[in-house]
Amino acid sequence: MSHVAMEKSPGLSHDQKLHLSDIAQRLVATGKGILASDESNATMGKRLRSINVENHEENRRTFRQILFTTNDINQWIGGILFFHETFYQQTDDGNPFVQFVKDRGILVGIKLDKGTVPIPGMEGETTTQGLDGLGERCAQYKRDGADFAKWRCVFRISDHHPSAMAICENACVLGSFAAICQENGLVPIIEPEILTDGKHDLARCQYVTETVLAGVYKVLNDRHVYLEGTLLKPNMVTAGVCHNHLYSPEDIAMATCTALRRTVPIAVPGIVFLSGGQSEDEASVNLNAINSCPCPKVWKLSFSFGRALQTSALFAWSGRQESYYDGQDAFARRAQINSLACQGLYNTNPESGPAHYHHYYMY
Repeated sequence: MSHVAMEKSPGLSHDQKLHLSDIAQRLVATGKGILASDESNATMGKRLRSINVENHEENRRTFRQILFTTNDINQWIGGILFFHETFYQQTDDGNPFVQFVKDRGILVGIKLDKGTVPIPGMEGETTTQGLDGLGERCAQYKRDGADFAKWRCVFRISDHHPSAMAICENACVLGSFAAICQENGLVPIIEPEILTDGKHDLARCQYVTETVLAGVYKVLNDRHVYLEGTLLKPNMVTAGVCHNHLYSPEDIAMATCTALRRTVPIAVPGIVFLSGGQSEDEASVNLNAINSCPCPKVWKLSFSFGRALQTSALFAWSGRQESYYDGQDAFARRAQINSLACQGLYNTNPESGPAHYHHYYMY
């Protein structure tokens, strides 16, 4: 009996695979992460209202310009995720944002999902829409300068959630998104987010995270997705916001690393965490603890933060023209801190003793 080796991702050529792998590796080069500035107009409206600034296109453009034109961010930022509106905007002097970013050696990404919708018959559970016409949209964004794309699905934790049906539904959507992206030369960033709403403890979040990620990677393999040309954007494993016990960064790190080691294939080049409602410094401290965790890790562990990179900059600017550069200084500080954190080099208390890691891998 002859044994014929089956090629992984047979729909992609050798050159296509090299292209995707190269982009993925560049996004998580040592000390670099992703700025997630892909908030919808409605979400940006909430951010602007927090500083008493009106939500209109010019104010949204100005704040994004503050971030994108900050000096030296290419030292700490490997890629920037765009929302559709921002993707086609320009700097004050008429330079398209996409070209400006690419000229600085930063890769350009685009948010492709169109938001969550309820799954019929599944109380309180959602899937994400936007697959219709996705191939054509991917091709257009690629022509217009995109290098990677992101798709978010969300899961909530309760005594009965997430259901196996919801995990399967969302995993299939993420698998379709990833395959379509790769066919069009875009590196897919796969974001299955476990929401922090609820009273669940750390062990429950770890279990759900493992279950969701296992389901997602089962579908990605079934769909022949080229894993070397993907990135994962997961939640850190944390307790629910209503849980009454405060876990240490070392607890969170061990639970997170254990969940990833049990589910994420070694072929995936990088994992870029979402901040998931954490404060700026909480996200940085936890990212640093994850990279300092003593258990073996085979992927680059970096960041794809939105609020956890932007909040200080937003408040430093506060819509005032005279505070434009204050906003940039605040953003640069956060970007540099997270660059250190994704190397395990961010130390807020150099005189503290060695960290203590509980063995949550036994859950």
